[in-house]
Amino acid sequence: MATVNFLYRSKKDEAPLNVRLLYRVIENDNYKDYVLGAKTQFTVSKHYWTKEHSLKRVRDIEIANKQTEVNTELNKLENHILNAFSNIQNTTINKTWLQSTIDNYYNPVESKSIPTDLISFIDYYSENRKDEVSIVSIRKFNVIKHKMQRLQEYRGKTILLSEIGEDFKEEFKKYYQSENYAQNTTQRELGIIKTFCKEAHRKGLVINKELDSLKLKPEKTKPLYLNFKELAQIEKTKNLAEHLENARDWLIISCYTGQRISDFLRFNKDMIRVEKGKSLLEFKQQKTQKLMTIPLHEKVLSILDKRSGDFPRAISDQKYNDYIKQVCEKSKLKQVVMGKKQTNIEKDNKKPAKIRNVSGTFEKWELVTSHIGRRSFATNFYGQIPTNYLIYVTGHSSESLFLKYIGKSNKDIAMELTKYF
Repeated sequence: MATVNFLYRSKKDEAPLNVRLLYRVIENDNYKDYVLGAKTQFTVSKHYWTKEHSLKRVRDIEIANKQTEVNTELNKLENHILNAFSNIQNTTINKTWLQSTIDNYYNPVESKSIPTDLISFIDYYSENRKDEVSIVSIRKFNVIKHKMQRLQEYRGKTILLSEIGEDFKEEFKKYYQSENYAQNTTQRELGIIKTFCKEAHRKGLVINKELDSLKLKPEKTKPLYLNFKELAQIEKTKNLAEHLENARDWLIISCYTGQRISDFLRFNKDMIRVEKGKSLLEFKQQKTQKLMTIPLHEKVLSILDKRSGDFPRAISDQKYNDYIKQVCEKSKLKQVVMGKKQTNIEKDNKKPAKIRNVSGTFEKWELVTSHIGRRSFATNFYGQIPTNYLIYVTGHSSESLFLKYIGKSNKDIAMELTKYF
């Protein structure tokens, strides 16, 4: 809820009015009030504002006309501010935003036509947010776009943003099922499509009233990670070819730094600084653009010592994924576990491959991917390192998301609490 007031704050006989925006938000289950101020370009006299503007039952025709003129203009400006306020996140509202909104009222910025269909809007969104989101996110958007192009071709009509409601959700779900996409993929990508629609709404487009209620249940999966015993087993494995030893060292580094592949494969010795005898690694996360400083674990330092202070040789993401499977196979991680493995489900060899995550029982090494390092770090150190420190390293936005990420249930958390009783 927000309100707008106009004030005369100058000592001059004539000056532009000031705006005061008042709004309330809920923070930590409590209400918190905010007040922001900015200056308009609408000028009135001090005499009029203090002596005439608030008069009731005015008989002087000139004063009455002036009141009508001023109120009409101020109502337009007030509506402009409140509409802008309703279409933006609280975290981006500040004095600069308010002044910019007022300036935009007097000098509107001409914008390109905003697409009303989903596929075109994905391109529009990616272009407009290219400086705010990561390359990885842009790639995900393109993957969704190509899927929606196929769905659009399948349904025989354009997917309009305004029709993305319950009927579309059911159509979307059935199409993903027919294409053998995993339930969690379906749930996650519907969420991203909702994000596109909400951005369209902020831009002034009409969206479906059912949008906020669109939900799909995620599939419960058991997170796969490498425990400390398995990591020791990997470290002790001998007679690895040079390229596998190189990949093995990267795997150990990832399990003790908790970073994404887009970050840890870029590590180099120039990112290290020593402070008070402790080695710290400084870098900017590619996905979040967050500047990170994390201490280096002794396991990472031992790898650097072995390599004369350098990190392992840089390799591509694909080679890394291929090589760490071979490393884990040679390390005899062959216990049979439940999981999902990327498999070509297309039976016709003449058609393009259809790679999907297929559920089943596999030897553990077959399921190892680049993401296992980050998850292993979070899972192994949970309960040993305060959770808020772990979240700082992994970059999760909340403790609930972090606990979900490592597969901790309410019962698990309760058992952790027993240590303190």
